[in-house]
Amino acid sequence: MTMPPPPPQAQTPPQAYQAPQQPQQGWGGPTGPYASPIPVRTPGLGDAIASEWTKIRSVRSTMWTLGVMIVLLIGIGLLVALIVSMSDAPLDDAPVLTLGFFGVLLGSICVITLGVLTIASEYSTGMIRTTLTACPSRARMLTAKSIVFFLLAFTITTVTTGIVGVLQTAILDGATPDTGLWVRSTLGIGLYIATLGLLSLAVGAIIRHSAGAITIMIAVVLLPLVLAIFMFSPTLASVQEALFEYSIPNQIGAMYDASVTTSGPTGWEPLWVMLGVTAVAMAGAFASLDRRDV
Repeated sequence: MTMPPPPPQAQTPPQAYQAPQQPQQGWGGPTGPYASPIPVRTPGLGDAIASEWTKIRSVRSTMWTLGVMIVLLIGIGLLVALIVSMSDAPLDDAPVLTLGFFGVLLGSICVITLGVLTIASEYSTGMIRTTLTACPSRARMLTAKSIVFFLLAFTITTVTTGIVGVLQTAILDGATPDTGLWVRSTLGIGLYIATLGLLSLAVGAIIRHSAGAITIMIAVVLLPLVLAIFMFSPTLASVQEALFEYSIPNQIGAMYDASVTTSGPTGWEPLWVMLGVTAVAMAGAFASLDRRDV
């Protein structure tokens, strides 16, 4: 005898899936959008300056170029003073501080090199993409680089030239120069060399190639004087005189009251000339950054 089949069970209709409701209170606080406890603010120029200061003091090129510059300024300055003291060569009416010209002229090459590398090296390595990602404002980036580099070059040059001036005066037992010459030989030279380095930074931003920009800047420093030396034709006398007067070595000498010409910029005038040229170059650098891709 077969058993009858069990009665069919009633099928419950499928219900729509409902997500579990989130608790209104969890882990000690209400749920909702996450709020970071760290204050969020828009980065500004101060943050860009801090970033550039970290970069420029952490790369080896800064240590080597500024280290060589200090050695040249102090070493050549003291060497010249010792040679003059041992040879009993008269300085005529020239102040003792003029002997610092030789070290400053060679040391300026180091500042030019560092100025170019401050920005051109980032294009060579591709680091400029990371820099502009962290600081999308190109004008702010270039401004921060310029401020950091200018202050660093100005401080190193001014302090070192001041030390050299004191040591040279002590070695040669020279009379203390007047205040105006002291200020120009330290503060003025520091401003001039730092501005020359800023011009190099602008050229590096435009050229975007380290070797090319350094070559151009060395030509700017030395080529006018070299061309003027080899201009023997009387018809080029006016051009020769202008090249002598406005060459960078002669302008540095004018800051020391040791100009090789009887005309041209004197006193603080070389600094104003350099500031004008650098302002034009920096304007070109800002325009180049805005119009060209990285």
